[in-house]
Amino acid sequence: MTDTRNALVVVNGDDIHHDLLSASQVFQQLGIEAGLVTRRSMGLNRFVDARPETADADVYLFYTAGGQFPTAQQEALAAAVAAGKGLVGVHGANIMGWAGDGIDPADRPYFDLLGNRYLSHGPDHHEGRHTIEIVGEHPITEGLDDFELFDEYYEFEFADDDVQVIAQRHRADGEVIPVMYVRTVGKGRVVYLALGHDMRSWGEPAVRTLVRRALAWAAGIL
Repeated sequence: MTDTRNALVVVNGDDIHHDLLSASQVFQQLGIEAGLVTRRSMGLNRFVDARPETADADVYLFYTAGGQFPTAQQEALAAAVAAGKGLVGVHGANIMGWAGDGIDPADRPYFDLLGNRYLSHGPDHHEGRHTIEIVGEHPITEGLDDFELFDEYYEFEFADDDVQVIAQRHRADGEVIPVMYVRTVGKGRVVYLALGHDMRSWGEPAVRTLVRRALAWAAGIL
């Protein structure tokens, strides 16, 4: 009998600069290509007393742009991942609330789970063409070469140092900026990919490969 794995693409938010509906279709297709039974949904109020479409997922992919994510829901997601589910955060999935110069305590469970939070686009233009460098060794990046693409720049703050960076870029001033990392949380696997603002990025073969493999790895089939 085949061990079928399920994925759930979750979009959320009200930021008009991110096309959530198109993203849900793109990432659903990539999940299917990764060999996962993949559904798509909207809204993060789903992890407490989860309905079957959420509870049965082996991996969640978040393409979010703000919106409500109550602390209790964050805690339920974190518990599910620690028990063995996977989480793939793409692009704006790391946008969280602020309290002064730090993380809003209401978003602390999600920050600790995902492992980073968005800070800014950096000192230069907010988007442009740049080179993504593959670093280290990991099943997600195996056999991939460095590549160029046009995308939005993201810079972020790590929650801790328990991460393995597997892709990076160099800022114009030479600063090394992480682009993709993996981590484990309990029995679960977490991936964050800063790329993926819009179709210019989603259509790049290398980005599509990274997302497919991220879903497969986080679901435990890679």
